[in-house]
Amino acid sequence: MTLARLAARHGVVTVHSPADGRDVPVPEATVVAVLAALGVDASTPEAVTAALEAAERADRERLLPPTLVHWRTGDGGDGPGGGGTHAPGTDPHENAGPYESTAPYGEPPAYPGDAPLRPPSHLPPGTRLQVTTEDGAVVLGDDWSGLPLGVHTVEAEAPDGRTATATLIVSPARVPGPARRAYGLLVQLYSLLSGRSWGMGDLGDLRELVTWAGRRHGAGFVQVNPLHAGVPGAPADPSPYRPSSRRFPDPVHLRIEEIPEYALIGPERREELDRILADAAELRERVLGKGALIDRDAVWEVKRRALELLLTSVELGPGRRADFHDFLAGRGRALEDHATYQALAERHGPHWRSWPEALRTPRAAEAAVRADPALAARVDFHCRLAWLTDRQLADAAGAAREAGMAVGIVHDLAVGVHPEGSDAWAGQEAFAAGMSVGAPPDAFNSRGQDWGLPPWRPDALAAAGYAPYRGLLRELLRHAGALRIDHVMGLFRLWWVPEGREPTEGTYVRYDADAMLAVLVLEAHRAGALVIGEDLGTVEPGVREELARRGVFGTSVLWFERDWAGTGRPLPPEEWRAECVATATTHDLPSTAARLSGDHVVLRHRLGLLAGDLERERAADRAETAEWRGLFERLGLLPEGPGEEAEIRAVHRYLLATPARMVGVWLPDAVGDRRPQNLPGTWDEYPNWRLPVAGPDGQPLTLEQLAASPRAHALLSELHARTAPPGARRV
Repeated sequence: MTLARLAARHGVVTVHSPADGRDVPVPEATVVAVLAALGVDASTPEAVTAALEAAERADRERLLPPTLVHWRTGDGGDGPGGGGTHAPGTDPHENAGPYESTAPYGEPPAYPGDAPLRPPSHLPPGTRLQVTTEDGAVVLGDDWSGLPLGVHTVEAEAPDGRTATATLIVSPARVPGPARRAYGLLVQLYSLLSGRSWGMGDLGDLRELVTWAGRRHGAGFVQVNPLHAGVPGAPADPSPYRPSSRRFPDPVHLRIEEIPEYALIGPERREELDRILADAAELRERVLGKGALIDRDAVWEVKRRALELLLTSVELGPGRRADFHDFLAGRGRALEDHATYQALAERHGPHWRSWPEALRTPRAAEAAVRADPALAARVDFHCRLAWLTDRQLADAAGAAREAGMAVGIVHDLAVGVHPEGSDAWAGQEAFAAGMSVGAPPDAFNSRGQDWGLPPWRPDALAAAGYAPYRGLLRELLRHAGALRIDHVMGLFRLWWVPEGREPTEGTYVRYDADAMLAVLVLEAHRAGALVIGEDLGTVEPGVREELARRGVFGTSVLWFERDWAGTGRPLPPEEWRAECVATATTHDLPSTAARLSGDHVVLRHRLGLLAGDLERERAADRAETAEWRGLFERLGLLPEGPGEEAEIRAVHRYLLATPARMVGVWLPDAVGDRRPQNLPGTWDEYPNWRLPVAGPDGQPLTLEQLAASPRAHALLSELHARTAPPGARRV
């Protein structure tokens, strides 16, 4: 019991409940290992007792918690909200039990009215208080009513001489909502090649896509995969969900010809440039004409040569140089650390734990950079790549606005980072050593999952006033109309797997969801951006309701929307929630054509991923799709009769019949692509993250061909007609 009490104080779960509702005890060795990763010694009964006594003593002596949160209504939210100032773990609503809503599924329940912004009530009488706001204003005393939204610093001094400093987050009650209903496209950017791509889709293609989709088809948004920086070196992990850095974008997405200095290359370097362009054309032809997979490593090698040519042969003009210096000043030490990691990885390989001892921390590596002009030049090179990529991201976002998109570009935040990447090196103190994020066993995967991503330490985040998280969100929201958060349940808890153990031997570790959400809502409010949570899979009670209260949209996939608590049949469209992105599929699921045809079952059988007999699985799959077809017919959504193209349109008509305020179209569905971009549970068995968008025959289609496709035109025109505001021009 003492170990359980100690674990609970640190947010470590000792008993969890899988989807079937059973209580499963967590192995004691797991609890001890997780506590050790949080800096707590629980290796012996005596150590557990001492740690618990120390924690209780610290609570008694503590004036302020590391972080305070205050929710405020009337500051940019579009719905109910409220709450008072409270410390992590002391949510004023938590004593009411789990968040059980009696409101309809699509209607988030309301919070009580706004509470006054006051200091914590437990402070000793006579405690002197000072708040320093973000803009440097100083507020003395306990009248905090005029504090603005933002992240402020609180200093307290008790009459007995004790002092404390805390971070105060004052956040709006809700994320801003969309101005109107919108539909949009979902695409893995690397998979969408144009006739100008260098072997994979790039930011020039993204700009063309948003312009075409917005102007021609009235799309309100385009959602892309994470564009985070990948781990350097070859072969690189092609997954965009295991990045080196979530804070900085990957320059592999640059459109080289649209860098301003490209036009200034002198004749003495033209021959070298021509060779690079020829190699780029060959990469493009391999994918589009010869059936090759997308080779990110090869694309980066050619682009790296081009970038080194540009940046060594063309001087920046005074205006461009001033813009670069402003970018450096705005990104600060975070960019310097990222660029230093990139430069050191070129020299010593990407696995920083094997680097020379003097280079294994950013502050120690600074001396090496100062002493080595060649290394300093490479740091500058990588800073410039981050700047160039940022500016092309800004151009794409501007194109979306100019095309009239109601939302714009939806960027994607991966759930974590590679343990050997830039973020893990630069922020070692914030990550739990020896731990990996994953998922517990469930009905679909009896072995659980280990994603190989080190989790943030909740105690380190709180002690830092959530600065790493705030900086990450601020960077991602710079050019985003909305931010999709992969596995949004991770704001509440994550499944930690100790190194060397099976995923079944992990446990949940809780985060201060109130603080995580407050930072998210505040940064989204400042950016004027929406937030979309990927809340598929196992979700503990109350999480979806809490996200809805804060204006965070969910993700609803047609095939999973059933009356699970009742008949088990497809959920009628009117019973879907409104605050969501409704879609037919995702990057981890079969395309709609494969789902309707049953091809996805055959593929999984071929790769050894089926748990049961092929014929039984095919029969169950046919029964499921027949049930959906029957519903489409009864609702009058399939007037053309059977046929793959008509049925895909019926699927999207069904999504439009729901109250969902955002409807997403998986772009490959618009042209009948039958292949998934990613097949969970496979590595080399399937070409995950390396397939170009293709037609039903598997032949790659360029962006230009897709835009000219009658099939895509028919589908998107119908979506435009059904979502356009009154009086808008329809195609």
